[in-house]
Amino acid sequence: MPVKKYRFPDLVRIEQLRHIESNKAEDLSYDGVKNIPGASSNEFSYLEFIQRLNTRAKYLIRDNALETALQQPHKRYVQARWVCLLAAVLLGGLAASHAVSESTTLNIYWLLAVLLGFNTISLLLWVSGIALNLQSLSSGIAAHLASWLPYRHKAEPTITSLASRAWWQSCLTGAVGKWRISVLTHHFWLTYLAAGMVLLVLLMLAKQYNFIWGTTLLPDSALPRLTQILGAPLEAVGLSIPDDSQTVASRIGTGKQDAETRMAWASFLIGAVLIYGIFPRLLMLGLSLMMQQWSERRFRLDLYLPYYIRLRQQLMAHAIKAKVIDADPNAGIKPADIARPPKNTAIPANAQAFGIELDASTHWPESVVFRLNIVDQDTHDEAIAQVKNLNGPLLLGVAAHRLPDRGVQRLIKELIDGSRAEPWLILLRKPSAPVANAREFAWFRLAEACDIPAEHVITQ
Repeated sequence: MPVKKYRFPDLVRIEQLRHIESNKAEDLSYDGVKNIPGASSNEFSYLEFIQRLNTRAKYLIRDNALETALQQPHKRYVQARWVCLLAAVLLGGLAASHAVSESTTLNIYWLLAVLLGFNTISLLLWVSGIALNLQSLSSGIAAHLASWLPYRHKAEPTITSLASRAWWQSCLTGAVGKWRISVLTHHFWLTYLAAGMVLLVLLMLAKQYNFIWGTTLLPDSALPRLTQILGAPLEAVGLSIPDDSQTVASRIGTGKQDAETRMAWASFLIGAVLIYGIFPRLLMLGLSLMMQQWSERRFRLDLYLPYYIRLRQQLMAHAIKAKVIDADPNAGIKPADIARPPKNTAIPANAQAFGIELDASTHWPESVVFRLNIVDQDTHDEAIAQVKNLNGPLLLGVAAHRLPDRGVQRLIKELIDGSRAEPWLILLRKPSAPVANAREFAWFRLAEACDIPAEHVITQ
């Protein structure tokens, strides 16, 4: 069966079910899950595992009527986003109307400060947060917009609150969350600027305004010079700006303005909002949308969690079962005379195996080419030399009943770093040494620390 490409919403839904099952498994029905057919291939891959998790999720959602609970947090986020944008419209309109007031004159730089000042500060903080990878700054004013989601501080979480928590952690935290909130922040400021500019245009269409400027602390030449600096990009795109004589004539108390001066100032005002406010926000919005999609495509489930380890062994049949199921029909025959059927062990072909401090009673699967058991400094140096020239995957065997320590982790890391081969880890068991689940999970965490993918960890 071909493996379909997964989508980010599918991963979010799987994460929501993980939270629900981890806390409310006894309240769920698993009748449909029991009918899922076995794996079509013993070769474990991330995409195939996600596909089977997604199939399992569909059965669970259908049998337990969870669709509404899983979709609710996204719907609430959409509602909160609309509330945020409505607030931006109101704030932008209020800011522009307050700056205009009932007067027939507009203080041009006060109006630009009201419309662009806070927007520019927010944009600079956002850029600083992205550059320094600071979540609080890059999230902007909307960083805690959805903090009201109903899962916080509940002694007995419900299925709905657990689904909300999983959605929050998947969609509003980490790289995905940083860019999703960035998109919302840029939408907010674009709406704020657009609302303010639209209101100003409507007011200037319906009423005649004179544009003035004034300063108390700055020298008289400061604001006219600033007008020319800010107006240079506007002139480059074909907009007219006030010349020096019009700028000087517009100072407070100099008298009335002619129509040409008013038109020049109006063009300057609208152009400044477009060039210095809306245009940068549009660029940052486009960047944030692309980065959000890129982060969602790179999003991966943490397959080292106990929940996924258990499902992996149930759904993928990746574990090697070492047990006697019936009497040996070849008893008494020499081993060389026995034709052994190939075993479906999911061990990569041509794997070159190295043991990590294994004892003599530990046995490898028959399909493995065993090279060396590392027990001292001499075998360590020999193994480092051999892994540099491997032609097949590097398979590292460890005793599953042992507690992984920093020494073993350091040794595995050295072997992986010294080899260009694909690393695999196999947990070898002994009948006389049962392995607790916590011990097995510790080995998976060691694999994660050594950059061995979870799908490359084989249990025996």
